Amino acid sequence: MQTSASKQPFSGLFFFLGSLVILFILVLLIFILWKFFKPGKLRALISRTAKPPGTSDALSVHLRTISYFNFHTLEKATNNFHSNNLLGCGGFGPVFLGKLGDGQLIAVKKLSLDKSQQGDREFLAEVRLITSIQHKNLVRLLGCCSDGAQRLLVYEYMKNRSLDQILYGKSNIFLNWRTRYQIILGIARGLQYLHEDSHIRIVHRDIKASNILLDDKFQPRIGDFGLARFFPEDQAYLSTAFAGTLGYTAPEYAIRGELSEKADIYSFGVLVLEIITCRKNTDLSLPSEMQYLPEYAWKLYERSRLIDLVDPKMQEDGILEKDVMQTIYVAFLCLQPHANLRPPMSEIVAMLVRKVALVETPTRPAFLDRKQRKDEKISWDATTDCFPSPLQSDSPSLSRPQK
Repeated sequence: MQTSASKQPFSGLFFFLGSLVILFILVLLIFILWKFFKPGKLRALISRTAKPPGTSDALSVHLRTISYFNFHTLEKATNNFHSNNLLGCGGFGPVFLGKLGDGQLIAVKKLSLDKSQQGDREFLAEVRLITSIQHKNLVRLLGCCSDGAQRLLVYEYMKNRSLDQILYGKSNIFLNWRTRYQIILGIARGLQYLHEDSHIRIVHRDIKASNILLDDKFQPRIGDFGLARFFPEDQAYLSTAFAGTLGYTAPEYAIRGELSEKADIYSFGVLVLEIITCRKNTDLSLPSEMQYLPEYAWKLYERSRLIDLVDPKMQEDGILEKDVMQTIYVAFLCLQPHANLRPPMSEIVAMLVRKVALVETPTRPAFLDRKQRKDEKISWDATTDCFPSPLQSDSPSLSRPQK
């Protein structure tokens, strides 16, 4: 009993001294943090170490399905978003090449701050929605970052970069007909998925060569396919703000603001002609009748000289003329001025793989007559008559033009 009684004062003393030591350490840590960190920076540090910015308990399950990247990690990976790492710059923001600590190459897109008005919760919910859309011909979204006003998307890096660099002479890579057909068919299948097969309908609005990325086997992947969903609804699908690239834009969208999947189909038709000719849609350095590609292609069609449209290098390498002519024919069906005449992407894919016979004759693409533009002043009514509303127009004749 004496031994037990003698141990109690020592236990109390040990507990008291231990508490003092712990209290001293805590006070010392607080003093150091206060000395070397400003209160604002301290709060930011605590919030970053606690959890990703903007992440609520309701969104914690969302983040389990995607990767969340810290802003400083992406800043380091891209060398502070250095201009030497700039891969391209589109309407939604610039894209930078990045390299993570494990050596993985990534493409980081910084969304335009003046367009994206979403909060963290909405942004992360949209990222989760887009990552649920998976197709072999769509660029895969690896993750995202939301830091203050910054909104960044992280994509897989495509080894052969974008299609425009090959088509427009910025690369020494030559694409034979087999590879070009593979690219055309892959783009068509990707659009079919977005328009008809995915659980949400997505109209891309900006199908062009710079938004088609190529992997190491030159398989095409459509980029920026879900970015319209990150911006306000009136900028995404209605006519209050134009989005797209002139020359690729369907006439009903450019003039009247009518946006549907058929606008993507028109752009696809222009892109097919670019792939076959290996030239830009609009090239003012060429003779007048060759400057606008759909117009030039149709004139060759009228003269039964469509073979002149084909890239000479590809002709030298060897082509199956029947296959190339059929693909050009499909492009003409996509370029018809009336949206309701353009076939859906599922039919386009079927025609490209010859599961459906080509029975429809295309109508003249929508462009102005250059002779008329020189001889007389064209009124606004005359211009819009080239692109009549489907509600007002009669069905045009589908007969082939006279040679």
